[in-house]
Amino acid sequence: QLQLVESGGGLVQPGGSLRLSCAASGFTLEHYAIGWFRQAPGKEREGVSCITATGASTNYADSVMGRFTISRDNAKNTVYLQMNSLKPEDTAVYYCAATYYFCSGVMDYWGKGTLVTVSS
Repeated sequence: QLQLVESGGGLVQPGGSLRLSCAASGFTLEHYAIGWFRQAPGKEREGVSCITATGASTNYADSVMGRFTISRDNAKNTVYLQMNSLKPEDTAVYYCAATYYFCSGVMDYWGKGTLVTVSS
């Protein structure tokens, strides 16, 4: 069974950091671009960041540029999202998703999400 599993969410104070992980089971991530998305209460889901299959290209939403960093370790079949200088408005359920090779088009596989809460 093909699955993506997010981990690393939790409660953090404003200005703090978290690292989210997206691990794959049942398939290898090396041919897939991975995107991170988030959905805050009462809001639509939005794209946060994406990394191509080779890791050669990444992109970020304006709201997280300079604070979040996406990376991947294909040997561990895992993609990471390092989140620094967190703000209350970053509070959301964060999802990872996979699509073949490039960061475009419809995502084929989705995880169930991990909750990030930024609050003092």
